[in-house]
Amino acid sequence: MIVEALPRTEAHALPGPLLTELTALYASNQEFHQLSGDFPDPDDIRPEQVAAALADELAQPTAEVLLARAEGRLVAVAVTLGRHPDPLQTDPWLGLLMVHADARRAGYGRRLATYVETGFRAEGRTGLRLAVLENNPKALAFWTALGYEETDRRPDLAHGRPCVVMRKSLVQGLRKSPA
Repeated sequence: MIVEALPRTEAHALPGPLLTELTALYASNQEFHQLSGDFPDPDDIRPEQVAAALADELAQPTAEVLLARAEGRLVAVAVTLGRHPDPLQTDPWLGLLMVHADARRAGYGRRLATYVETGFRAEGRTGLRLAVLENNPKALAFWTALGYEETDRRPDLAHGRPCVVMRKSLVQGLRKSPA
């Protein structure tokens, strides 16, 4: 699997083939989009909606969109945030990790999560946080299996949806994450 960062300069004008790939990846995740409500019609996700969603993500100065490819095909996308808008939150955040439905259960999500963790660990960061929609038990099980632990329950900043905030320590050898 090869991971590359989406250049910030492309956020507002994604090349056509890449936007087509990203739209297919997003559209393959209808169940998640039905839970999240991020798109008006989860059965009809359009390229301009995906482009706008990614541009919104990259509006944050420390955001990064990572594209994961296997055998030349886009299999997953992740959005990270090096600094949360709340100054009291010192950990970086993993805002989105989405695997193409046709590529699930092949380890790409786990490998992309590990890639993100390794990158932040190399920067000297001690933990990584994420929020999972409370109504998404599959995602809660995935992140728990990867060693993330619940630290809080609160609404997300963007839409006020009930979320479980989770954290994983990035310090080698430590299993427990401080709240």
